[in-house]
Amino acid sequence: MTFNALLVEKDDEGNTHAAVQAIEEDRLPEGDVTVAVEYSTLNYKDGLCIGPGGGLVREYPHVPGIDFAGTVESSSSDRYAPGDRVVLTGWRVGETWWGGYAQKARVKADWLVPLPEGLNTHDAMAVGTAGLTAMLAVIALEQHGLEPANGPVLVTGAAGGVGSVATAILSHLGYSVAAVTGRPETAAYLHALGAATIVPREELNETTRRPLEKETWAGCVDAVGGSMLARVLGQMKYGAPVAAVGLAGGAALPATVIPFLLRGVNLLGIDSVMRPYTDRVVAWQRIVGDLPMGKLREMVVTAALAELPRLGSDILNGRIRGRVVVDVNA
Repeated sequence: MTFNALLVEKDDEGNTHAAVQAIEEDRLPEGDVTVAVEYSTLNYKDGLCIGPGGGLVREYPHVPGIDFAGTVESSSSDRYAPGDRVVLTGWRVGETWWGGYAQKARVKADWLVPLPEGLNTHDAMAVGTAGLTAMLAVIALEQHGLEPANGPVLVTGAAGGVGSVATAILSHLGYSVAAVTGRPETAAYLHALGAATIVPREELNETTRRPLEKETWAGCVDAVGGSMLARVLGQMKYGAPVAAVGLAGGAALPATVIPFLLRGVNLLGIDSVMRPYTDRVVAWQRIVGDLPMGKLREMVVTAALAELPRLGSDILNGRIRGRVVVDVNA
C-alpha cells in the first residue's frame, strides 16, 4: 500500500530536491506506533530540512515535518491502541527520523502524547511545536515569579509562530504585552492577538555600551537571541525572568554578566525537543485553557503538501506570519 509524502532527495552534486511522491509503507522507519497523519505544520527547522538540510538531516531520502497530529492506525505498545488520537512534537522527528509531511508516520510510543480533550487535530497543529514552546516559556516565567501585576512583558519576534502564540496566551492571562516586530504591517495582527504595545525592532537592534538601562520589562519571551537579547537583558526589572526560545537573530550573545549580578535577572533556556512526557502533558492541558482558540484560528493558514517547497523558502526568509497548518491529505 502506498501513501503520499513530501520526499527530499539529494543528488550526486549535493543538491536537494523536494517533491510529493507515492511511498510504499514498508519504507517507513521501525517504531512501535503507526499513525495516520491528518495535519502537520511549518516551522523554521522544517524550512531547513525541506531545503539544504541545515545540518539537521543525516540521511536521504528524507521526509521532513517536526510535528504532526492524527489517529493511531496500529500499535505494538500498551500505551496506544488503534483509534487513539495523538500528537507529536520534538524528539528530532522530521530531522533524523521521518516526520509528519506524509499521510503515515511510524514512531516510538514514548514520543507521542494523547491529544488533549478540547482540541481537534487541526487546532493541535495550529498550536504545534511553536505553540507548545510558547506555553513552556510562559510556564517557566510563572515559575520564576512572573505575575500580571509585575508590569509589562516583552515578546520578541512576536509575529512569528512562537511569538504569536505567546502574545495570545500572555494577553489572555491578563498580562500587558509589548510585541516586538520588524514588520510594521503586522501591527494590526498583533493588536488582535492582544498586544497592548508595538515595539519597532530597530529600537532594540541599536547596540549600547551601557550594560544596564531603565528597568522596563517584568518578563520576556525571546525568540530572537543575538544582540537583541543582549539589549533586552539590560532593560529587565530586578529579578525578572527571560525565557530564551529561539535564535532568529543569531546564536552569539554579546552581553555582560552585569544584569545577572546587579539585577538578579534570570535567563531561562526553553527546550521543547527532548522535554519529558509529564511536562508535555501539563503544557498541552494549559494550552486548552489558556490559549484562546478563536485567536489561534485567526493566525492560521492551511496549506497542502505540494506547497511546502515554496513555504519552506518563505519561512527561512522571514515571510511567514503566524502559523501554517499542513493538511497532508489535501
